[in-house]
Amino acid sequence: MKKNSINRVIGFVIVGLVLLAAVIETGRSVYTWSQQAAKQPRYTIVIDPGHGGNDPGKIGINDVPEKDVNLAISLELKEILEQNDCRVVMTRQKDEALYQAGDTNKKVADLRARCQMINDSGADAVISIHQNSFTAESSRGAQVFYRASSQEGKKLADILQTQLVSGLDPDNRRVAKANSDYFMLKNTTATMVIVECGFLSNSKEAELLTQASYQRRVAWAVALGVLQYVSGGLS
Repeated sequence: MKKNSINRVIGFVIVGLVLLAAVIETGRSVYTWSQQAAKQPRYTIVIDPGHGGNDPGKIGINDVPEKDVNLAISLELKEILEQNDCRVVMTRQKDEALYQAGDTNKKVADLRARCQMINDSGADAVISIHQNSFTAESSRGAQVFYRASSQEGKKLADILQTQLVSGLDPDNRRVAKANSDYFMLKNTTATMVIVECGFLSNSKEAELLTQASYQRRVAWAVALGVLQYVSGGLS
């Protein structure tokens, strides 16, 4: 074989190898990009564990502060939602309040900071986790509250109420309820509800609400409702 022919063959081989390497690298890039794209969550959910820091919320009949129960349930809810196509924004992830040292009315400052986080989040839904209390120890049962003027809020609240009743206590006769007074409902623009998970003034519910297994049941009931709502489900 002539020297020129040999050089030509070697050249073709080199070009072929370069092209093959380029194809492989492009394939890797596309695969990596598609993996990253697949991991992008479809929905943004804000979870607001009520109270915190020097604001304990209600004190249970068993002396457990509401703020601790709220945070425990919220962290469980966060874990479930993040495993199900949701980006979760938490207003707090530890025992703290959101006011500044110089704020004179720390309670209002805390609520305003939470509302600002919610309004800046672009959330598809906002879940504020709380516990109820009443003078009569017999009062019990989870209940969801929504902004009176919000049709989407009512839809979300009805779905959540159904999930909470079926998942926690089929004898619970409470229904989702409109509210025009709650500060955070009045000062947020996203679809928001307040979930009162039970009564800390009821000895049986207070005991349940401090158990990790029951807290996870509450979180699952709320998560199922949230996922049903954001995916377009009807109650």
